[in-house]
Amino acid sequence: MPVPLLDVNAQNSPLNSELQAAFAQVLQHGRFIMGPEMEVFEKEVAAMVGVKHALAVSSGTDALLLALMAIDLQPGDEVLCPAFTFFATAGAVSRLGGVPVFTDICPICFNMDVNDARAKITARTKAIIPVHLFGQSADMDPLLALAQEKGLRVIEDGAQAIGAHYKGRACGAMGDFGTYSFFPSKNLGGFGDGGMLVTNDDELAEFAKVLRVHGSKPKYFHHYVGGNFRMDTVQCALLSVKLKHYSRYTAERQNNAAHYTQELSQLPGVVTADPTHCKCVQTQDTWLEKQDAKLVLPVAYAHNTHIWNQYTLRVLNGQRDALRDHLQKSGIGCEIYYPLTLDQQPCFADLPASSRSGCEVSHRMAGEVLSLPIYGELSLEQRLEVIAVIRDWLSA
Repeated sequence: MPVPLLDVNAQNSPLNSELQAAFAQVLQHGRFIMGPEMEVFEKEVAAMVGVKHALAVSSGTDALLLALMAIDLQPGDEVLCPAFTFFATAGAVSRLGGVPVFTDICPICFNMDVNDARAKITARTKAIIPVHLFGQSADMDPLLALAQEKGLRVIEDGAQAIGAHYKGRACGAMGDFGTYSFFPSKNLGGFGDGGMLVTNDDELAEFAKVLRVHGSKPKYFHHYVGGNFRMDTVQCALLSVKLKHYSRYTAERQNNAAHYTQELSQLPGVVTADPTHCKCVQTQDTWLEKQDAKLVLPVAYAHNTHIWNQYTLRVLNGQRDALRDHLQKSGIGCEIYYPLTLDQQPCFADLPASSRSGCEVSHRMAGEVLSLPIYGELSLEQRLEVIAVIRDWLSA
């Protein structure tokens, strides 16, 4: 039985009548840019994540860019970013002339290593961008304490984590800014590009609102060089429909992740990541050797609410590509997020060596990770098929 990595229509088709009605409403009033549905959607997102301000923007990437502009990032300013994440995090820094400085990650949750971040702060450091990768929060308390100690801004990249929580606080609501993406493959997926910028800071919110519309206030009077970062009204209207079902989408993904972990953990050579070993890679390696581990399953920290944007395995002993090939030949969708770390990307080759050093754990993860289908609409039969194909590979 073929199992796709993602099936957006499985989620969207049941909402056909609601989505059609929302589209017709926008079509009727004709306010296609910054129409009333945008304000409604912004208020809904702000209420869901517990912030004072939410600004609908053109993409998750533009949300990052707008946040960096609002904190007045200048050419030469350094921004700490994890080496193991999607390009947009560091790309937004570079586009403004800033210098991304890449930090290593924790091999358990795949998020920023706080100790490495501390070691890479210099007099030029302006901000930290922790990424809540795969739907699980970074370790925010020590990161926020570090930022306060050093006088740094914090922009949370929550592109994959809207609705995730850290010790009861929503991802995106803890730093100076939080950013989200509504790219169609995200847990709250739109019908094209879209994003959201959130904050509890009144001044930052007002400045970002001005920058969102070419830096003008009032119209045609430009006090700043801003950008065109607006989300289309129709996207807001359609996403507002889906937001009402979002808690169910999250619960379904969590159920799927729990089922994978329960079934896969019973197979020989499969272990679940143990958070007690996250602070020391050598200790973790010794533990994995004693377990004779071949696959390491992902885990949610007890203090986190994981929304499972991805269910990402570690495939040990250089066998990741072999498992990927086996899954694909069996019709099982899978993907490598991410095969090349940011410090290894050609576009960043001219950065100072100090900006690209010390990311060994990130490099290892790039050679081991493999993500399975996890979208909420996966049937029991589809999940069992994924598990059976992995069982066959392990026993071969």
